[in-house]
Amino acid sequence: MKLPPLLVYSVLRLLAFLVPLGILWFFFPIFREFWWLAALFAALIGISISLLFLRSPLSDASRAIYARRSSKVGSAPSDEDIEDAEPSGAEGSDPNGPDANGSNDSGANGSGANGSGDAGSRHAA
Repeated sequence: MKLPPLLVYSVLRLLAFLVPLGILWFFFPIFREFWWLAALFAALIGISISLLFLRSPLSDASRAIYARRSSKVGSAPSDEDIEDAEPSGAEGSDPNGPDANGSNDSGANGSGANGSGDAGSRHAA
């Protein structure tokens, strides 16, 4: 039976901390009094051990996590798929829609879509 890579890595990381902690407590009596200092040194030693010797289990655990997440995410449609499924007429259209003549511009004189500008509303230059 093959153990899950995340479990293997977690146990090895715990051992990389607990073994130095036990050695410091049992063989150095000063660390029994200053337990927090022993924990600090054990954490530093554990990090060093894990960086030097646990690279392969870390890679295996990372691959397993990535594979599990990508299989879950793969079932839901991505944003790109949703955007590609939109109808092509939705892009670039005027939100106000075309006027009765079929044009979207308001004319050169700014009189509106129907061309019947009100002379009283224009400012004199």
